[in-house]
Amino acid sequence: MKYYPVFWDIADKKCVVVGGGEVAARKVKRLLNCGAKVSVVSPELHPELAALNKDQQISHIPFEYENKHIHGAALVIGATDDEKTNLLISRDARDKGIAVNIVDDPQKCDFILPSIVERGDLVIAISTGGNSPAFARHLREELESRYGVEYEIFLRILGSLRLLMTKNAGVGKSWFDSLLSSGILELIRKKDWEEVKKTVREITGKEVEIDIV
Repeated sequence: MKYYPVFWDIADKKCVVVGGGEVAARKVKRLLNCGAKVSVVSPELHPELAALNKDQQISHIPFEYENKHIHGAALVIGATDDEKTNLLISRDARDKGIAVNIVDDPQKCDFILPSIVERGDLVIAISTGGNSPAFARHLREELESRYGVEYEIFLRILGSLRLLMTKNAGVGKSWFDSLLSSGILELIRKKDWEEVKKTVREITGKEVEIDIV
């Protein structure tokens, strides 16, 4: 099966995770990081989920799964260890036209979740089409060692220049190429912030502020 790659804005959308264990906790944290309104359906909660519930970051439905629990959801993730429950979640979601993911069971999914490398707003998603999560994890670890925090800072610099670069498309492309070949990533890696600012100024004529992480 070919999956259509997409980055989905789920901020303020209802997302339901069925299951209260460690795997569910990982899925919930990712959804919260994207601004989703998360409901967790499970009689019991992993300590991380219990803490999120106590802080009112999630809504907890302390019962076994029922069809009504996913009403109005934008997406549903099934993270239980019960195959019959996961099958029911998948069928219910598809009947309602809700995108569904069942952990470790691509046949019951409308979408699968990639392995991700994050550096601020830079997100690199890796998928093997469900064929080998272990290989996806291996590639993620390889990319994590290749792309450090300097890429996050460089992307923020580009973001601050974006409007000016867009208005001057031809010049903007030249600026980008010049910045990339200037050694600015190495300067950021060395935390030579004055030289970073000087490099940007010489190439674009613009002063930039650098948020150091």
